[in-house]
Amino acid sequence: MKSIDEINEKIKSGKVVVVTAEEMVELVKEKGVKMASEIVDVVTTGTFGPMCSTGMFINLGHSSPRIKIGGGKCFLNEVPAYTGLAAVDIYIGATALPEEDPRNSVYPGSFKYGGGHVIEDFVAGKNIKLLAYAYGTDCYPRRKIETYINRENVNEAYLYNPRNCYQNYNVAVNLSSRILYTYMGILKPNLQNANYCSAGQLSPLLKDPNFRTIGIGTRIFLGGGIGFVAWQGTQHNPNVPRTESGIPRMPAGTLAVIGDAKKMNPRYLRGASFVGYGATIFVGVGVPIPVLDEEVAYYASRGDDELLAQVVDYGNDYPENVKRSLCEVTYAQLKSGTIKVNGKEVPCYPISSYSMAVEIAETLKEWIKSGLFYLTNPVESLPKAGSNLKICALEDGRIDPM
Repeated sequence: MKSIDEINEKIKSGKVVVVTAEEMVELVKEKGVKMASEIVDVVTTGTFGPMCSTGMFINLGHSSPRIKIGGGKCFLNEVPAYTGLAAVDIYIGATALPEEDPRNSVYPGSFKYGGGHVIEDFVAGKNIKLLAYAYGTDCYPRRKIETYINRENVNEAYLYNPRNCYQNYNVAVNLSSRILYTYMGILKPNLQNANYCSAGQLSPLLKDPNFRTIGIGTRIFLGGGIGFVAWQGTQHNPNVPRTESGIPRMPAGTLAVIGDAKKMNPRYLRGASFVGYGATIFVGVGVPIPVLDEEVAYYASRGDDELLAQVVDYGNDYPENVKRSLCEVTYAQLKSGTIKVNGKEVPCYPISSYSMAVEIAETLKEWIKSGLFYLTNPVESLPKAGSNLKICALEDGRIDPM
């Protein structure tokens, strides 16, 4: 057994042994779980993919005369920000769109610029046009302000992402006879392609599937800077079918994360446009896994051939919320380039970047080895399998009995 405090002492003394999750897979094949658990102190993970449930809080600072933007309207580069907070606190979400964007009225829409692009531009240090309207009060008399903001002239700017780092996810296919434009990318008709979105053996929550080491307060790599796990993410559902060894076979846990946007890097926060679907943002996240014992080492070393995902039809089943899997595949099969669905060989395409996931895991590894990044003891565990966490579905005319 090791403790996080003991591992931090090794980081401080320069004696810590850190490997990426990719390297851990090979090390365990060579030396076995027991020896690897004794050798390795930290396993680093990484993922880089579209994460719609992402956004940024900004405190703008007060103008002269003062303005109460809260309850009014605010636009950043013509993209609306949420103002239902205080006088000059706003929140810009990754999927927000300019009011003049035609959306899907001209189908499929291109969604050229949205909240995710604003966040990327802000983190890159660019000037962002601020336009805000207020109703005026005795203490905040101003009714309009038009200016430019950037990461140097606002008080605070931090990401708060309600749902990042899905623990596993669907593989999307299209059984219908028409082309589909989805958050999983473009799906060609009649099973002509299969899109997936996970780093597999590098993906953070697949490396600690039972949340032994990841909890509220865990320090992480977020957007090229340092962040923290703030809570379980929305739709966190650890009570899904699992393999015999306990690894989720379908979408399960998620993380809510927070971090200082002023210290992030636009390389790891990239605004994106999904044709026919909307705007989003690619987010880079890396989570360190402290190797406390053999069990942690075992799960951190599971390779793509042991990690499973469900193939789901986005032509009918997903939009109609039909709970059905066409088949189950491994990430090794997905990364081979083809899978077999309904007897047909289907080419596979990732919409997340494995090469960027490798870069994030390697960067986090170097931060730890050089003493720039220390681990934290979680202050609270995340809900695990067997918890009474309830996942609801919205129904027409639903009335909450409470």
